[in-house]
Amino acid sequence: MTTELSAATSAQRLADRYAALWTEPDAGARREAIERLWAEGGVHLLHPPVEAREAAVRVGFAEPVLEARGYEELEFRVARAHEEFVASGEFTFRARPDAVRLRDVVRFGWEMVTVADGEPVGGGEEFVVLDADGRITTDYQFPGL
Repeated sequence: MTTELSAATSAQRLADRYAALWTEPDAGARREAIERLWAEGGVHLLHPPVEAREAAVRVGFAEPVLEARGYEELEFRVARAHEEFVASGEFTFRARPDAVRLRDVVRFGWEMVTVADGEPVGGGEEFVVLDADGRITTDYQFPGL
């Protein structure tokens, strides 16, 4: 039982750190957090929004996937998301308290909420694969509540 509880606590800490990364205003601190969370060469795969998938299908792509690989691309991806969703001060991200770990995979939900009242306006599911050091090698993101 203790092992299960510590695994759940560890999974939730990872989820909380992950969500905090996307809200970090300082570029240097974001880069450090990326290097602590992801393994070198780690990849973030985003299941695109419906509009992007439909546009891709129209031009012949059956299953579009958005990908950021390595620290520089991850840093750019997180910075753009921060600029688009968080920098205005209207929204923030938080992990849901549902993280669970199964061997080297952690699954958790996240929400984009209004700063004013904490009301969810978006969110999704995350599946991350960890290396032996507990750093993310592959991050599968599925936006949508």
